[in-house]
Amino acid sequence: MYPYISHTPDDEQKMLEAIGVSSIDELFEDIPDEVAFKREFKLDKAKSELEVRSYMTELSKKNCSLDDLTCFLGAGAYDHYIPSIVDHIISRSEFYTSYTPYQPEISQGTLQYLFEYQTLICNLTGMDVSNASLYDGGTAIAEAALMSTSVTRKEEIIISKTVRPEARRILKTYAHIQGLKVIEVDMKDGVTDLEQLDSLVSDNTSSVIIQSPNFFGIIEDIEETARITHKAKRALLITSVDPISLGILRRPGDLGADIVVGEAQGMGIPLSFGGPYLGFIAARQSHVRKLPGRIVGETIDLDGKRSYVLTLSAREQHIRREKATSNICSNQGLNTLAATVYMVTMGKEGLREVAEQSTKKAHYALKKLTQSGKYKPLFNQPFFKEFALTSDLDPELISSKLRDADIIGGYDLGQDYPQYKNAVLYAVTEKRTKAEIDKLSSVLEGI
Repeated sequence: MYPYISHTPDDEQKMLEAIGVSSIDELFEDIPDEVAFKREFKLDKAKSELEVRSYMTELSKKNCSLDDLTCFLGAGAYDHYIPSIVDHIISRSEFYTSYTPYQPEISQGTLQYLFEYQTLICNLTGMDVSNASLYDGGTAIAEAALMSTSVTRKEEIIISKTVRPEARRILKTYAHIQGLKVIEVDMKDGVTDLEQLDSLVSDNTSSVIIQSPNFFGIIEDIEETARITHKAKRALLITSVDPISLGILRRPGDLGADIVVGEAQGMGIPLSFGGPYLGFIAARQSHVRKLPGRIVGETIDLDGKRSYVLTLSAREQHIRREKATSNICSNQGLNTLAATVYMVTMGKEGLREVAEQSTKKAHYALKKLTQSGKYKPLFNQPFFKEFALTSDLDPELISSKLRDADIIGGYDLGQDYPQYKNAVLYAVTEKRTKAEIDKLSSVLEGI
């Protein structure tokens, strides 16, 4: 690594002497000899700034962005339009360099937008309190599950197989470390099997987790799921949602959900080849002290002026580790700001329009792609902006042919659901045009 750092051998020797060791190798003597890396790093010698810039530019050209391709891939991350004001606001230096607002006297701007973010999430989900914030939608589900076990003091978590597979894997990882039991509910025609759920819910159940719209884009029966869940004493219903869908669907809080989580990437955050994203979590007021992370509150200062503070901050930096509600949740401040600016910019009517356009275009796409009979719907259920098609063709072949036409195709469901071999999940957002959908149809018909 030496050619890429500024310290000279003399500098290194002085630092080693200061900490009382004779060599850099001595710093790593605890590493077993059989696993120690003993070769030279395969790195070029130092380059000039001009050379590095040229190299990185050429390397970046190997990536294809959504400026070059038309995207019909969803499965948890979506190509929604981002108003230009979002990037303008989050690029301001007072925001993009901000960190967790430990000192309210110098963090009023950050605290205010976090407070407004919490308010907007509560309005959107129908919940009483929200934190600010979590890593992504997958960890939000896991954190909500852990929260439910803390509230109910039960160790059994039930989750539907229609929940995003990646999120279920994250949950199982968390649960394994915590010694919790995770039970998966089967699905029937693309939705949660409520009869089986009814048979699984017991006095040992801490929470039931569903996703609506679920991984297949289908709208679940939250109200009936809540009724089944609440048959068990103190059991909580955790509902994962696409926040864009709440522009036209009823709020989960109004349907009986106790905790609402989700991925906010679609609200002003670019795909960015996989992250960083933004998980949100909101809950009933009665569970506020079990909510992970931090909560910003509004108060008045000594002069009677409105101001903001960290009202609850039950995280390991602030209290004893064993008392913390979570030790890994993050502020995700810049993404939280992006989502806040998006929600404020779009407003109630704008969010409804995004949801309506996505829904209408998705339904047009389903009709267009299935009109010849070559591709058929995998399910016959009401859906939001995603739908699954099945055919006699290998999904890898379909993806390759679409890629040749500068189209990013759908998600191969067989990767996570072996019973759905040759099924592909397509996502259609408000950005997709009729011409793009018709081109997708034309290319698919030609395979």
